[in-house]
Order: sequence, then C-alpha cells, then structure tokens
Amino acid sequence: MNLQLFNPLRWRRPFLLSILLLMLVVWFGFIDTYSIRTRILLNNEKNELIHETERLREETVEYQMKMEELESNPGLLEKLAREEYGMRKPGEIIYRVQEK
Repeated sequence: MNLQLFNPLRWRRPFLLSILLLMLVVWFGFIDTYSIRTRILLNNEKNELIHETERLREETVEYQMKMEELESNPGLLEKLAREEYGMRKPGEIIYRVQEK
C-alpha cells in the first residue's frame, strides 16, 4: 500500500492550493458570520427598509399637507367635524339617515 497518498506533506502544491481555495470559498461563502449569503440577505433587507422609509416620508408629507389645509380652512374643519365625528353647534339637532 502506498502511504504517500495519506501524507499531506507529499502532496503536490497545486492540489494543496486547490483544497485550500475550496475551503476558503466554503468558509467565506456559507459558514462565516458575515458570509456572502448573509451579506446578500442583509443587503436585500436594507433595500426593503429604504423603500419603506421613502413610502413613509411621502405619506408624512401628505398628512402634513392635510393638516395645513385643515388649519387654514375653518369651513373644511367644521365639515369634517360634523360628518366624521357627529359634532354639532349648540342648539342644533342632528338627524342621521341610514341607507338600506
């Protein structure tokens, strides 16, 4: 039996380098804490959060515009208070009509 096959010191340099390279690829690709797979997943999550942040900023701008409109237009504020919240002026009687 040839014992040179089991002795790593007798192996050829290109074979040893290819084994080392394969181990490094497996380590940094899948096993390491900051592996390529983990980095890709984190980058995707980061992009989703950036898009969500932009959507929320746009929504905030819309709400700010609505607030400014309500503050500057008392008639609109009164209409909203009457229709949405059922508020009334003193002495008024409110009749609600329900549709079938």
